[in-house]
Amino acid sequence: MFAPRSLHLAALMLATMGGTAAAQKPSAFVADLIGDLDQVQAKLVQLAQAMPADKYDWRPGEGVRSVGEVYKHVASDNYLLAIPLGAAAPEDTGIRVESYPTTVAFEKRNMTKEETIRELTRSFENLKKAMAGIDDTAADASVAVFGSNMTQRQLMVMTTTHVHEHLGQSIAYARTNGVVPPWSR
Repeated sequence: MFAPRSLHLAALMLATMGGTAAAQKPSAFVADLIGDLDQVQAKLVQLAQAMPADKYDWRPGEGVRSVGEVYKHVASDNYLLAIPLGAAAPEDTGIRVESYPTTVAFEKRNMTKEETIRELTRSFENLKKAMAGIDDTAADASVAVFGSNMTQRQLMVMTTTHVHEHLGQSIAYARTNGVVPPWSR
């Protein structure tokens, strides 16, 4: 279902990255994941836009991330998890793979609704760019993440499931605050 669109996206990403298709062509599996990330990104950004700015500080309970913190968490982890896939986080994020506290610091930044949406969008683009450079051989390479070794393929699946988890959380937050997800109206 996603393959034609995903393969087209991957080809466009390769062209904009300046790489050769033979050297950087992602597998069909990776292209499918990128297509899936496109859909999650679109829904998260739509929710972030639909949620009133005064609700960005709303949280369902003490010690639980607020609406805005969830969006910043997704962005910070998108940046962090792209690093082992070959895409450094933008310098201005301060996020470094060897220091998880840098992601926590990013999440704690005071950002407006517009800044949060910009970072969310930019983080997805950075992640998808990293994934587009993974071919079948690279997907089998081992990387160390959170003190464990896994293949780059496993990391890409973990990253994709992570954003789905927070999409579901964001839908619940939106509906609790009277916001109907734009795509379900």
